[in-house]
Amino acid sequence: MAVLPIITGRGQSILRTKTKKITRVTREILKLVKDLEETTIASKGAGLAAPQVNRPERVCVAMIRHKLTPLINPEITWRGSMMETAEEGCLSLPDVWLQITRPTEVIIRFMAANGKQRELKLQGCSARTVQHEIDHLDGVLIVDHVSTAPPSSAAHTTEPL
Repeated sequence: MAVLPIITGRGQSILRTKTKKITRVTREILKLVKDLEETTIASKGAGLAAPQVNRPERVCVAMIRHKLTPLINPEITWRGSMMETAEEGCLSLPDVWLQITRPTEVIIRFMAANGKQRELKLQGCSARTVQHEIDHLDGVLIVDHVSTAPPSSAAHTTEPL
């Protein structure tokens, strides 16, 4: 397994490409999951999607209930109506922090690393993190949310805590 280089910069085409669904969990996909986990931990991130390490597969890892969880072919099947604005950063956009408005609750469906379909209802930080990573799988970056965010949202540069 390996810590992979993270693709940075909003103009990188791989970060703007919709990913390809996985038909079955192979050794290669399991290796990708492990590499994503190791890279996330080494980068002190809350999640990481395959395009961020120059891979086109619909795979990510996200911190869910304080545990780094692999998500294969994740999709949001329900969004709650309560919204919350909070600051988000991104490993692919170092030093960029934006106020992003997202639903506070979601239900996701995904394939686990064992190949079985799962569904989870997520709230709070887990819901926000998964939405951020699924955005990456759809070619969306946090900077794309700025035009839809409330006018008080502003970008600023800061060091991570």
